[in-house]
Amino acid sequence: MTDSTTAMPTLPVDVTRIMDLLPHRYPFLLVDRVVEIEPHRRLRAIKNVTLNEPFFQGHFPGHPIMPGVLIIEAMAQAAGLLTQLSNPPRPADEEKPLYYLVKVDKARFSRIVVPGDQLSLEVEQKRMLRRMGQYVCRALVDGEEVAGAEILCAERGP
Repeated sequence: MTDSTTAMPTLPVDVTRIMDLLPHRYPFLLVDRVVEIEPHRRLRAIKNVTLNEPFFQGHFPGHPIMPGVLIIEAMAQAAGLLTQLSNPPRPADEEKPLYYLVKVDKARFSRIVVPGDQLSLEVEQKRMLRRMGQYVCRALVDGEEVAGAEILCAERGP
């Protein structure tokens, strides 16, 4: 949903709207809300981490830790939302673009993420060229960086 006078998405973007933009569904939808956006530049989204997440059953019993690869996936989904929300909506009968995560560079993890944490997913678009986007991403808990990476996403071809 956008405001026609500014072409800015109406904030916050809730999970229902997110599901209109991303193909992911439970248990793999890892973004709950978009709270800030500057189209084509940056986005901040939220992932609430709860003990109900299915991955906590095995990672690790008695000591639940969110897997780092899922934090990277959450950042990639936030990057996809930045791209989707920055471009005009397509007609209902036209297939929505789908972006694939194709490369992860400089991934780093500086703190574990546990149930009760709220991930703040910060994405900055560095470049968009020929249906490929490069992003610098960070995940924070209480203002402290817990993970970061540079990612490359490509739009699925026709």
